[in-house]
Amino acid sequence: MKRILQYIFFIMLISASTVSFGQEEKSDEIKNLSDKISYIMPGNSKFLLRGYAHSGLEYVPDSKMTFVGGAFNPLFIYRQSDRLLFEAELETSFEEDKFDVGLEYANMSYIITKTMTLRLGKIFVPFGIFVDRLHPAWINKFPNTPLGFGHDGVLPGTDLGIEIRGGAYAGNLKYNYSFYVVNGPQLNTGEDHADDAGKLDYGIAFDNGFNKSFGTRIGLLPFSNSSLEVGFSAMIGNVGARGTEYEKVGSQLYAVDLTYVKTLNFMQSMLDVRAQASWVNVDDADYPVPDDPGQVYTFTNKSNTFFGQVSIRPAYVSAKFIKNLEFAVRYSDLNTPEGAMWETNTERWDYSLNYWIDWRTVIKFSYQSQSGGDHNEDAGEDAAGSGNAFFLHWAIGF
Repeated sequence: MKRILQYIFFIMLISASTVSFGQEEKSDEIKNLSDKISYIMPGNSKFLLRGYAHSGLEYVPDSKMTFVGGAFNPLFIYRQSDRLLFEAELETSFEEDKFDVGLEYANMSYIITKTMTLRLGKIFVPFGIFVDRLHPAWINKFPNTPLGFGHDGVLPGTDLGIEIRGGAYAGNLKYNYSFYVVNGPQLNTGEDHADDAGKLDYGIAFDNGFNKSFGTRIGLLPFSNSSLEVGFSAMIGNVGARGTEYEKVGSQLYAVDLTYVKTLNFMQSMLDVRAQASWVNVDDADYPVPDDPGQVYTFTNKSNTFFGQVSIRPAYVSAKFIKNLEFAVRYSDLNTPEGAMWETNTERWDYSLNYWIDWRTVIKFSYQSQSGGDHNEDAGEDAAGSGNAFFLHWAIGF
């Protein structure tokens, strides 16, 4: 009887092992099939459409009164996984009676760690704070940009390259950082327009040599509530075309910026202060005289620009109309090289009374007073001379 029970136990053990082995095989098959499906299917990918639009009316006494804007900037964001993202912005607007469509930026991002992200493609150059943070029409508290910024400005906007950015703690000090390598600006030698000789052209798709521009921005937030940030920026690189006499001409750009956001309890208001001082240095070079190509001239190629703005919004008062109002004032100036065909010393005051329909829709009633101006006829849009202008501007973010 004992032997019979041993046989029965042995048979049951073999059967259990066979079933267990079969279940493991089936589990492996299911896992392999799941992996294949995950590879084929989009999984947790998501797509988001954002952007902004703006339009308005511009009035310059004794000069013009015209509706402007009609611009629409869609922003496309695609998240393929928790770490991999893609984003791009199109820029559409009316320019000189034509409707233009441009690619503002387009880049891929990979989140390496919680404190580090890699970006590759066309990026906003993190030089200071305006372009990278304040330029969208519904975020910018004014209908225009400070002097020195914009597509014809002396400072970088977007460029093709690679960037490592993030933020972390150093003890109790919070900081953010960006290190990047981009194609960089290119020296305008005046071949197409002699009066532009010595300028830096930004955002050109293809580099004119093997040298790249290297840059960084470090932001320090010394207070625990992050109300204050002080930033330091630099970008250096050669700007002359390879194989030309300008090949070794380099540029050095530096900037200091400040952001301070604070609740003023005694006024039941929010105070917002922003400022940036920038310097652009380009190595000396000889350029052909516009009216006499056989002759050359040179100048100390140094420019500087500054803007500072303050806004107050009584966001914590009980009256709905009052709490949606905001008053903003901005000062900016631009100084370009003495002796250059595009020499200018211009300063501008902007005043704006804004009404926020909601947190991302604003109507701006603005006044601009500009003095100084260009010493030469082709100094550029930012140096349009002295004068006043009035703006009615409506911007919406979505």
